[in-house]
Amino acid sequence: MIKRFCAYELEFKDSDGFTHSWCTLIPELELAYKTSVHSSTGQTPAMLEKGWNTRLPADKLKKDLIEIHPTASSFKIMLDKVKDHYKQSMDDALDYAKQKWDKSHKLPDFKVGDLVLVSTLNFNNIKGPKKLKDSYVGPFFIVSLHGTNAFKVKFSGELENKHPTFPVSLIRPYQPDEKELFPLRNPTPFTVPPVEQSEYKRIKKSLKKGDLGVKIKENIMSDIEIQYMNINGWQNQKYLTQISP
Repeated sequence: MIKRFCAYELEFKDSDGFTHSWCTLIPELELAYKTSVHSSTGQTPAMLEKGWNTRLPADKLKKDLIEIHPTASSFKIMLDKVKDHYKQSMDDALDYAKQKWDKSHKLPDFKVGDLVLVSTLNFNNIKGPKKLKDSYVGPFFIVSLHGTNAFKVKFSGELENKHPTFPVSLIRPYQPDEKELFPLRNPTPFTVPPVEQSEYKRIKKSLKKGDLGVKIKENIMSDIEIQYMNINGWQNQKYLTQISP
């Protein structure tokens, strides 16, 4: 059948693009056909025809191979056991970490329209020194949700050109101040320090400390007596400063 097929002088191209005739492959085709096991007989054609199989180059190569040593086989078994133990340990560690995370982690409950504060950790366009910039800016409205771990906010002012999408780790809910929570509460009055004390400190700070020894004493709450003692001439000079309350 093969010879009849090759009688038509058909040609084929190999992987390199060269043209060959099928006739050159007749010996290889016959060898492959005779040494292959057929499903109908369970034997090779060479075994059925001659009673023995043609010796192939692969049989000679296998003859020179070294058999697997029992120690190598046991080492392979040990490696498989170590691999299984490693996989089980990793699964246990992941399960433990997941349990700890689920126990202390709370899913964010942000919704569209909520006011939130945005972290300035990655902001480089805020004016002023970096050490004095606020940790969070806002509040801003949430425009849309990207799953449960990312949100899009509406920026304004100098942050309009900033990318508006942030992960949940850089967002925290906005808490209104006391004026919004308690609109009827009277504000705490600001306590102004006494004028006498503040003026006293100002005068004391403005005095020059050179050759003059300075002695300051308070006569009354509204008057301050400043006494200069000239160390060289031991002359006392008194100035009485009247401070209006």
